[in-house]
Parts: sequence; C-alpha cells; structure tokens
Amino acid sequence: MSDAQAALARRLLGLLDLTNLESNCGPADIRALCQKAVSPQGSVAAVCLWPQFVGEAARTLKDTGVRIATVVNFPAGGEDLERVLDDMGEALGDGADEIDLVLPYRAFLRGEADIAADMVREAKAVLQGDQQLKVILETGAYPDQPSIAEASRLAIDSGADFIKTSTGKIDISATLPASETMLQAIKASARPVGFKAAGGIRTVKDAGAYLALAERIMGAGWAAPTTFRIGASSLHAALLAAIDGAAAPSASNAY
Repeated sequence: MSDAQAALARRLLGLLDLTNLESNCGPADIRALCQKAVSPQGSVAAVCLWPQFVGEAARTLKDTGVRIATVVNFPAGGEDLERVLDDMGEALGDGADEIDLVLPYRAFLRGEADIAADMVREAKAVLQGDQQLKVILETGAYPDQPSIAEASRLAIDSGADFIKTSTGKIDISATLPASETMLQAIKASARPVGFKAAGGIRTVKDAGAYLALAERIMGAGWAAPTTFRIGASSLHAALLAAIDGAAAPSASNAY
C-alpha cells in the first residue's frame, strides 16, 4: 500500500459508521463491534446497530467520542408514525446519538409524499441537542434519478440532518449515480445537510470513490464526520489493513 492509500484509509476510518444490522446479531457481536470501534489506528465516527443494543453500546463507548446510531422503521420503510416515535423515544433514552430512519418510500413513490414528509418532521422534532436524524431513502427502489432527487429534497426540507442511500437489505444498495443526485440536492438546498453512503461498500477503493464524489460536488475538505459517512462492516478491516500497509483482506458481506 502507498502512503497516499494509507492516508486515504485513515481519513475514511474517521468517517465510518461501523455497522452490524445482521438478523442474528447478539450481545457478543455488539461487544466485538464496540471493541473494533476504537483502535490504535484511530476511532470510527459511530457504531450503527439494532435498537435493543443501544444501551450496551452507549455504556461501552462512553467518553470515547464514538457516536451511537440506531435504525427505526427499518428496513421496510412502513407508515406507522406512532411506532416510529415510540421506538425513537426508547432508543434515545438508552443513549442513541443518531437515528437512521427509513423514509416511507413506498408511500412517497405512490404519490403520498405527505406521509413521508410528516414522518421526517415528527421524528426531527423529537431530537434534542446534538442528536441527529439520518433519513434513509432506499434509492435502489426508485425508478429513476428524478425521483431520487425529489425524495432527497423532501427529506432535506422536512428537517433531515443527513440523507442516506440505502438500508443494505434490498438487491440494489449504494450507487455512485444515486449518490451524485443526492449530493446535488444537498448542494442546491444551501442547508447544512450531510450525506451517508451505505450498503455494498467493501473496499478502500469503493469508499474512496464516494469520498471523491462528495468533494467534487461539495468542495475539497467538505467531508467530515459531521457531513459525510460511509456505512459498512467489512470495510473496517480493509481500512486497517491499508493503514498498516498490509494486503487488504478478502471482502465479506458488508452490511
């Protein structure tokens, strides 16, 4: 690995949402995730996990600077606002710093954008202090780029702190074209909204492409933990290998 690749990997490590949203995840997996989150090579931006593990992660990572993210309305993107708010209240009470909310994208795609906008507004209203709302569009389910642009604008206008590509739970996850559309919507909004690419990002090269895209559109130096995230699991090992100058490990399922 070159010095430039190692420097890129070190930067990406600090932008990573280290994730475990596997269906069979258990307490031992969460302890392992939290142990990985803080390493001699550097700390990740956040861990992202199921709501039932927020409390344990918050206790384990207290005073490390690593934020605790969890998911609601995930992965289906349903329309039960009361359930979403209840789940958020419990997760925030347990110590969550960030909520990754799946937009009710099916409602949006059938023309009921008000359902989607209301959920984002109501979810944002629950947050306090430096808590953040990351709205997952599930871009792989959209028919074209104009619909992704429209959903991006809706989420931004309704109060999202970040817009995020994907759950990683359908066939099409993050793509560069969808990400470019989302970033262009952020730029046009003139609001301080961040961007998160998630799902299927396994290598330093892949992650670097999203970082380069973001900085081409938003400007050099724009990407920081407050504005840009990569959501992945197996990417973490590849980043550490690049930082250490070792050969990158073979990729496993990323999300």
